[in-house]
Amino acid sequence: MTVGTQMTQAIATVQNAAATMKTFSLETQDQQAKQTFEQLATTLDNAVDSLKQRQKQVEQQEPQYKQQ
Repeated sequence: MTVGTQMTQAIATVQNAAATMKTFSLETQDQQAKQTFEQLATTLDNAVDSLKQRQKQVEQQEPQYKQQ
């Protein structure tokens, strides 16, 4: 498995986790839990942004890792 593939999978995994937290937030009536889920979703969204930036850096430095 290439670094590019691993980065793509990591991004998809974190995006899925963020979506799950958003779903939990919408489904709960507990305001404290809702806030916690929203904070986790925001943190995960920030992680996705960081991973995407890193992926671009890797692709620029090592063109062979660029996803086709």
